[in-house]
Amino acid sequence: MGDKVFFERKQVKAGYRPDIDGIRAIAVLSVIFYHFGIPGFSGGFTGVDIFFVISGYLITNGIVRGVDTGKFTFGGFYVRRTRRLIPALLFTISATYIGSLFILSPKDLTSLSGSTVYALTGISNIYFWMQSGYFDNFSSLKPLLHTWSLSVELQFYLLWPFYLIVLCRMTKNSAVRAAGIIAFIVLFAFW
Repeated sequence: MGDKVFFERKQVKAGYRPDIDGIRAIAVLSVIFYHFGIPGFSGGFTGVDIFFVISGYLITNGIVRGVDTGKFTFGGFYVRRTRRLIPALLFTISATYIGSLFILSPKDLTSLSGSTVYALTGISNIYFWMQSGYFDNFSSLKPLLHTWSLSVELQFYLLWPFYLIVLCRMTKNSAVRAAGIIAFIVLFAFW
């Protein structure tokens, strides 16, 4: 009886998509398998790309639905994003510092402190891009290198809601909205 109630509640949860959770799990596993060097998983970035698409779809859907129903607020949006991302980031940085105390040189610890500032401000993708390539010889000495993807996500969260709100207020037509979203993505990709 208890299991039935749990599953009924799970299905009733607004907007829950088990298929998307499955795709998300595949994307995450492909990145993990890539980093462990498991044969057949040479495209770790593909998993990150899939995860970005899923996240963009869910965020876009939520914002559009919120704007259409008059329930979207920037405060609520950013509080939910903060609760979901920042605790994991802080835990990762703390665990990285503890582990790095045992394996990094003082010079590399100083570099870690610099990358921490960029990770906490959501621009580590720019920081690591300006330093060198993702696959360079020294990438193993950059324990927070993987925070680049979180920075991309944070930057998306800062810009995307503003564009979507303007677009949704300009038109209720789904085709025009879709064209506006595609146009923005294409222009941003070219830039």
